[in-house]
Amino acid sequence: MLMKIPFFNNKQLQSKENYHDTGGSTPDHVAIIMDGNGRWAQKQGMPRVAGHNEGVSAVVKIVKAAVKYKVKVLTLYTFSTENWKRPKLEIDFLLRLPKEFLNHYLPDLLSNNVRVEAIGDLGKLPAYTRQAIQYAINRTRDNDGLQLNIAINYGSRYEILNAMKEILLNVNAGKLSLNELDEQQLSGYLYTAGMPEPDLLIRTGGEKRLSNFLLWQLAYTEFWFTDTLWPDFSEKEFLHALEEYRQRKRRYGGI
Repeated sequence: MLMKIPFFNNKQLQSKENYHDTGGSTPDHVAIIMDGNGRWAQKQGMPRVAGHNEGVSAVVKIVKAAVKYKVKVLTLYTFSTENWKRPKLEIDFLLRLPKEFLNHYLPDLLSNNVRVEAIGDLGKLPAYTRQAIQYAINRTRDNDGLQLNIAINYGSRYEILNAMKEILLNVNAGKLSLNELDEQQLSGYLYTAGMPEPDLLIRTGGEKRLSNFLLWQLAYTEFWFTDTLWPDFSEKEFLHALEEYRQRKRRYGGI
């Protein structure tokens, strides 16, 4: 069971006195690979699922920080298509976390104008997971603040392959001209259609790879890696990543 911790503090949301403005711009879209839950638990002499449970506390902190610092879209990699290879006990626990998280914190998300979305192959998820996510999507659909994307049963190669299949079907049906197909049109067939591409990718846990996450969308994204395990990732370190992003110059292939 999750212990409910304070999610939003209105005084914190209204105050940005600790936000050091370096003169750059805050990223509109931040994507995070939340890595290190299992290793965190093992270091504490606890089962791996305890690390996933503790990782929810970090999710709460970072969603709160994203609202505070005016990030527009936050995408969290919660369960990949490769995670089905893990032990059944761990899989079951991971797929129950979205329901527990949303049951606890949906009122806070609603009152702070957060809109929930999901990307991934949701049809293969257990009914209780799908229903919890869909309920949160429906309840928050009119909010126009932070968009919180839950990437669940998500795999980027699968996403791109499915997009190509849909494109070929539409070409064969005469609905789309292959000669006129461009990057923008292809992007419209992805789970992230209509969303801005990530400006900043954060990966915790010390690894420096993408792990089949948003491969198309991250083409010009700035990367930021930390050895900190996800349960220990704090607002302070999130702000450090934002400030480093603000000092980078994005040239998109230009000078």
